[in-house]
Amino acid sequence: MTPVAGPVSGSIRPPGSKSLTNRALIVAALASGTSRLTGVLDSQDTRVMVESLRRLGLALDQDVPAGTITIQGCAGRPPATSAELWLENSGTSIRFLTAVCALGQGRFRLDGNARMRERPIQDLVDGLRQLGVAMACEAGTGCPPVVVDGTGLAGGTATVASGTSSQFLSGLLMAAPCAQGPIRLEIGGTLVSEPYVAMTVAVMRAFGVTAERVSGGYQIAPATYRSADYDIEPDASAASYFFGLAAVTGGSVTVEGLTRTALQGDVGFVDALAAMGCLVEWGANSITVHGRPLRGIDIDMNAISDTAQTLACVAPFAVGPTRIRRVAHMRHKETDRVAAVATELRKAGQTVEEHEDGLTIHPAPLRPAVIDTYDDHRMAMSFALLGLRAEGITIAHPECTAKTYPNYFDDLDRLCGKSS
Repeated sequence: MTPVAGPVSGSIRPPGSKSLTNRALIVAALASGTSRLTGVLDSQDTRVMVESLRRLGLALDQDVPAGTITIQGCAGRPPATSAELWLENSGTSIRFLTAVCALGQGRFRLDGNARMRERPIQDLVDGLRQLGVAMACEAGTGCPPVVVDGTGLAGGTATVASGTSSQFLSGLLMAAPCAQGPIRLEIGGTLVSEPYVAMTVAVMRAFGVTAERVSGGYQIAPATYRSADYDIEPDASAASYFFGLAAVTGGSVTVEGLTRTALQGDVGFVDALAAMGCLVEWGANSITVHGRPLRGIDIDMNAISDTAQTLACVAPFAVGPTRIRRVAHMRHKETDRVAAVATELRKAGQTVEEHEDGLTIHPAPLRPAVIDTYDDHRMAMSFALLGLRAEGITIAHPECTAKTYPNYFDDLDRLCGKSS
């Protein structure tokens, strides 16, 4: 990458949220009637979701340039009686669709690439088994492939372990209204990434269904989702890279379409930058970060862990160490993100302490390095920030950003072209 000459100033609207796109697709598919989604993200993660819903018998009409999808819902009963679903390395897709397949009548098999076969799904399988679903992890590893013998959900109570991923609880929440009887979901252990569950509940509410928060979990009564026109916010996790750009170059970057009241908890990343010294300006339909001299911080990023890699790549430009805490669940993402970040920052000259739950970065002069990306889109996007300030930083396999943001480097180049 070629470093920029000075502070970067400009504005950008990232593509639609992957998290919201995949949630809206699931709920619209389970609704009664025809829904229209706008602001839809087109990426590998959303493409595998769309293809899988089609294999489950749903009718979807997608206009990629316009960012829209029209979907005819199935009123909680997937039409297909069998399907082979291939989800690449999309955690949201395989976990949400596993719960959807439990609503069907027939045998469904869900699988993915080599890394997907290392990512845990047993906690979701256990939760669905408690609700009477016959299913198994085919290889006996607690990871995909998963085979579901669907006969619908009768109702009941399940305890959902949520220390590895909040997606298990989100998948069950979205499927639960389509059961024949009430479902109570009790949260076992500490829930990670809690804002993503709040996002799930908000999407359900937009389609006419309420998940009642009760002591220890959620209570969901049988209900039918109503079709809706639903607009998807820009991706707040993707926005973190542009906010980070302002921070590391001392510039000012505005992200359009996001506000403090956004459904995505990752807008809270700007609070971390504020703690490091940046100035944050909240607009009626935008957020602007103004870069200032940075200082290291000690921060709990459990709720916004998808932005922890971004902060780790801002940290080398701060005065003093930065400690990132309570992100142990990042080890079960597209790669072991804690270990990967530590390894690649060390290559670039940083002193990094790796902890069980996170890492500490001690800033040092950056040196040339080839950054391995581990087929992880967020490694490529976050480490690009180093290359904007230091000579000799090369991002290996940058095409992995196609998972959630195919045009990331094009957008980054356009924004950096506005350097002052």
